[in-house]
Amino acid sequence: MASTLATPFCNLEELRHQWGWFLALGVALIFLGTVALFFVPAATVATVMVLGWLMVLSGIVETVHAFRVHRWGGFFLHLIGGVLGIAIGLIVVFHPLAGALAWTLLFASFFTVIGLFRLISAARIRYRNWGWVAFDGAITLALGIMLLIGWPTSALWFLGLALGVTMILRGWSYVMASFAMRELAAGAIPQGEVRRAA
Repeated sequence: MASTLATPFCNLEELRHQWGWFLALGVALIFLGTVALFFVPAATVATVMVLGWLMVLSGIVETVHAFRVHRWGGFFLHLIGGVLGIAIGLIVVFHPLAGALAWTLLFASFFTVIGLFRLISAARIRYRNWGWVAFDGAITLALGIMLLIGWPTSALWFLGLALGVTMILRGWSYVMASFAMRELAAGAIPQGEVRRAA
């Protein structure tokens, strides 16, 4: 199992003495993810705020880039895109509940379309193990429909729930990787096995 966990880390041998930091990071992420699950509405607002500020930042970068290449024919398109990014980002930041409604509706529509596409394409092509793709499409479609049916109430919990689950899973992966690093540092895992796994 340790060699499998070493796969995402191509230079695991160089990180083996830092396993304690990975363990601490994993525990912290699991703790924060658990807190997010207990306070889903607050986590949703926090997620929307982060997304809003990211939109503002990307809008500023695009606006600055537009002025740096002002002689290019696409100057106004870049400038308009940057200004809109800043404006929409600020609206989301100052009105996080409206932002949560918009983001949830966007995700719901995306899940519905992608799930339906995967389900239909898997059923039409029927390649080897197509059932797993159909299952993935069905679950994605069901999630999209569930969010659409529950909207706008689903906007209060979806982003926070997704954030909490993601942080817990990411934290658990770091904890497992830290155990693999500790075993490697103790000489329990041959270095050649780590190279093959990587």
